[in-house]
Amino acid sequence: MSVAHQPEPSFVIEEPDISHVTISDGRAVQNLTCEKQMRLLAVLLDAWPGPPSGTGEPRPFTLMTDVGLFPTPEDTFLVPDAMLSVDTRVHPDFRKEKKHQAYFVWVMGKAPDVVIELVSNRKGDEHGKRKAGYARARVTYYVVWDPEQKLTKEELVAYELSRGDYVRMMDARFPELGLSLAPWEGEFEGVHGHWLRWFADGVMVPTGPEQAQAERERAQAERERAQAERERAETEHERAERLAALLRAHGIDPDAASD
Repeated sequence: MSVAHQPEPSFVIEEPDISHVTISDGRAVQNLTCEKQMRLLAVLLDAWPGPPSGTGEPRPFTLMTDVGLFPTPEDTFLVPDAMLSVDTRVHPDFRKEKKHQAYFVWVMGKAPDVVIELVSNRKGDEHGKRKAGYARARVTYYVVWDPEQKLTKEELVAYELSRGDYVRMMDARFPELGLSLAPWEGEFEGVHGHWLRWFADGVMVPTGPEQAQAERERAQAERERAQAERERAETEHERAERLAALLRAHGIDPDAASD
């Protein structure tokens, strides 16, 4: 008795329906200080190649500011001031599909590595409700920047996820990423202030103008080095000429002496 061949079962993972999900409410309002701070954090996109991989090639990463973070279709979404996710990319056609216009964890394939919240008032509950939300979303590192110390006596507080909850860190260093965050006093876009800056392998990640200024200073130093080398060569030549003249004055042919 022959048995009819039964086709192998196929498994299709269906993406959740997000047609009802609001990804932008159009109500986000930031003060100018927070807006500039987020722009300063975003320079990482232009100046950092990404953490190295096992092959030595930098790994891709995504950095977003004020974009919705959706852990699951059922969870209440979060809107970090800034979030960094390594080994992810913004979809090249993100404008065409809703699922690419926010950070849906099941679409991106992982939770963000770092989330940063900027304290602008006492109502955000950055060390309470927000922190718990990012822990549930499985964000590895959570950083609160509070330069005016509105919530605590510390301006920079960092947490690391451990067994589903956050543990305080000594500082905001993320060794597996080769990055850290630290306060910096200086001028950004014509405004002198106290800012939060990225550091890559201990070196501050520069803005475009800072990078251009560093290039100008390097070029100027190179010109000065070349000029000093020319002046040294001229001095050596003049010294040799004076010595040759002195030898001739004593009846010695310097060319013959050199032979």
